[in-house]
Amino acid sequence: MDPPKTSLPVPLRPVESGAVAGTLYVVSTPIGNLDDLTFRAAKVLREVDAVLAEDTRRTRQLLSHLGISKPLRRFDAHAEAGAVERVAREVAEGATLALVSDAGTPVISDPGADLVRATVAAGGQVVAIPGASAVLTALVASGLAGGGFRFFGFVPRSGEARAEVLARIVETPEPVVLYEAGNRTGDTLAELAARAADRPAVVARELTKLHEELVRGSLRELAERYAGEEPRGEVTVVLGAAPARVETVDDAAIDARIDAELASGRSAKDTADVVAAWSGRARREVYARVVSHRTKARG
Repeated sequence: MDPPKTSLPVPLRPVESGAVAGTLYVVSTPIGNLDDLTFRAAKVLREVDAVLAEDTRRTRQLLSHLGISKPLRRFDAHAEAGAVERVAREVAEGATLALVSDAGTPVISDPGADLVRATVAAGGQVVAIPGASAVLTALVASGLAGGGFRFFGFVPRSGEARAEVLARIVETPEPVVLYEAGNRTGDTLAELAARAADRPAVVARELTKLHEELVRGSLRELAERYAGEEPRGEVTVVLGAAPARVETVDDAAIDARIDAELASGRSAKDTADVVAAWSGRARREVYARVVSHRTKARG
């Protein structure tokens, strides 16, 4: 008789003995509570040649808390293309560097994406050190998670770009996460409420800190709550999934919306996403109609 089969645990990756030459480490740092830094992140920060930081003053406070003394170099949204290429070449030639943002996971809403792409293109290695993320922290605590979600980052401040992003947010059927500055939170909630007043949402601020606060309600209720009020610090807003559409959108209305979206310069992919969310039709069906309309328009 054969012995009973046992399921073996998934083997873990061996602990690294030290920082590896020719590597850019993308290191997640705490979004508030310093105890959220991982052991692995602290180890990497101790062993790299230098740390690239959005704000060297804030990162110096973190390193001092850990008893780490490392060269700090500013790398923020104003970094020129030439600076990005120089750092990428430096890594490819053997340097070990750590990229950190002011808080949370780099590359999500900061200039790190350009550096990661340039490093890969130059032949350097990129290693992500996972950890704190305001996106996931707010989503998990919101009670609105389920299946997938869509992250929009910071909403544009004004103009057509702002109107377009707000429209895409409310037309997205999945839960949505976005960032906002405290002094613009009220206005953004009011504009979202004007488009989808009853959609459930959560305003999260001071995440992982002593005065962490999550305020729940419909977009209408939250817009009223924050009218004329500026919550402290940066805010993470989570919208629940959009309610299922009950009414039927006929083919003529769908075709008209497709033509309008394409005429605005939206890509076929984005047009299909927006129209499918708006109409409740299957995306595959809508995309086929978009391609047909675009082909007719070109020829």
